[in-house]
Parts: sequence; C-alpha cells; structure tokens
Amino acid sequence: MTIDAPTLLHAAALAAGAQQYPAGALYVVATPIGNLADLSLRALHVLALADTVACEDTRHTGALLRHLGLDKPLLALHEHNESTAAARVIGLLAEGRRVVYVSDAGTPAVSDPGAALVAAVRQAGLRSVPIPGASSALAAVSVAGDATASGFRFVGFLPAKGGERRAAVQAVAACLDQQVLFEAPHRIEALLTVLAEQLGRRAVTLCRELTKQFETVVTLPAAELPAWLAADPNRGRGEFVLVVHSLAPVTPADDALPDDTLKVLQVLLAELPVKQAVGLAATLTGQARNALYEAALKLRDGRSAG
Repeated sequence: MTIDAPTLLHAAALAAGAQQYPAGALYVVATPIGNLADLSLRALHVLALADTVACEDTRHTGALLRHLGLDKPLLALHEHNESTAAARVIGLLAEGRRVVYVSDAGTPAVSDPGAALVAAVRQAGLRSVPIPGASSALAAVSVAGDATASGFRFVGFLPAKGGERRAAVQAVAACLDQQVLFEAPHRIEALLTVLAEQLGRRAVTLCRELTKQFETVVTLPAAELPAWLAADPNRGRGEFVLVVHSLAPVTPADDALPDDTLKVLQVLLAELPVKQAVGLAATLTGQARNALYEAALKLRDGRSAG
C-alpha cells in the first residue's frame, strides 16, 4: 500500500499540534503491534518533531519511518546496551533535543527495553513524556470477557529456565486475579501443557498474532488448550498473549471439604509430601486442588504443633 506521507503528516499536525511538545524531553512512543494503522496521529506528529529516534532495532524502526515518509537519525538502544545508550540520550536532551524512544512493537518498557532509560532521564532531572498507543496486554484483556475481574496482574514472559519457570507457573496458579502472560512460539506448547496441569478447568483466553492478518482469539479451560494447539500446526505460529481469568475467593462456607475427603488427605499426608498428597487427593476425590492444598497445610501445621 502506498501512503501519502505529506497528507498524513499534515493531518497529524492538525490533530495533535495544538499541544506543547517541549524541547529537551524524552518522548516514549507506542508503535503498532502488527497493523500499521494503529499508530496514532499524535505519535506520528511526535516522530515528525523528533531530532533523534532511539530504538530497539534500527532496521525495524527505519522501515517504519520510511513507510511514514520520515528520515530521522537513529540511535540503537536495546537490552544489551541500555545503560550506555541512555547516557547518549541524556546528552542529547541536555542540548535541548527532542528524543523519541520506541521499541520494536507496542509500548516501551512493557516486556521491552525502556524502563532503565526513563529512570536515567528522571535521575538527570529531565522530563519523559508518554505517547500512548497499541498494547497487546490491554488488547487481550479487552477481548477476554472476564466480567468478574477487578483489574489484572501483568506477568509478561515467564523465566526460561526450568526451576524458575516452574515456580512462576505455580505463582500464576495460586493467584486469584486476572493475569496477562506473553509467550514466544517455540515455547507455547510447553507453557500450555504446564498450565493445563496447574489450572485445570480455569478459563484462559489465548490471543495469537493480535491485529495481524491471522489474528486468533479463543477462550477455553486451560486443560483443553494443548489439544486445541495440536489440532492445527498453524496455531503454534506467531506471538502469544494469554489472559488467565480471575477466580472468586473461596468463602469459608464453600471451603469446607467433606469428612471423607479430609480423611483421604490425612492418610496421604502421613506418607507423602504436601504437593504429592494434594495431587493424588485431587485425582481420587475430584475436589479442587486449591481447597485441598489449604486443608493440607492446616492438617500439616496442626500435626506439627501437636
């Protein structure tokens, strides 16, 4: 598609130009997560005003700027050089330049570089200005339909290493709030497998390739997600955002387990660690793992005190 850059830049200036854009400030600009039409007119106007564009990948951002009809000096600032590049940005700001920072897609500093840069700018007594826009986390929450949630916890990418990753998944399972996770295509199968084990029938909204041609949004119990993924090889491609739906807190009345379930759990705890006892009790009794775990801790603590 050919873009009429002068007309678009003029429209952006008319829409956003009335606001002041001071010199010597860092502008943290959100860019599209897929569809280029999601770039706001205000973001376009600020990019046009920029003296320098600091960016996660100069090749990626250079292509975006050319598409918009802009030619700006680029400064690479990514996770491997953020501290040293931040010093260069601060030098430019001290000279009264307007510097824009963009990551490859979406909002900087949200599972992307940018936070250390903003912190350094603040410590230098200089100003950072947010230019909001596309966010895959907010896009996913908006179509999750979790009507009982009162907010959400942003988790982002889980640790890649085994022990840290298992602990992070267990923390997700234990949290009752709505949560947002990111995952890469080469790890999505493993993540869905462990979520199925830990979350069972808890609802999860999986979003793939948001705003792009093959965008997919599906809400299923976590236990059904591995089969959904395996049903079509194309479903494993692209970037993923997962929304783990919230759970209502268990009231004391609802928390009471049947006496026979408690007896089974007590027998298992006498021979097994808590985690294994709870897992086996859940299989034998069909009771919720969270309720069994709380009961197991009470039984264990009571036994220890005695």
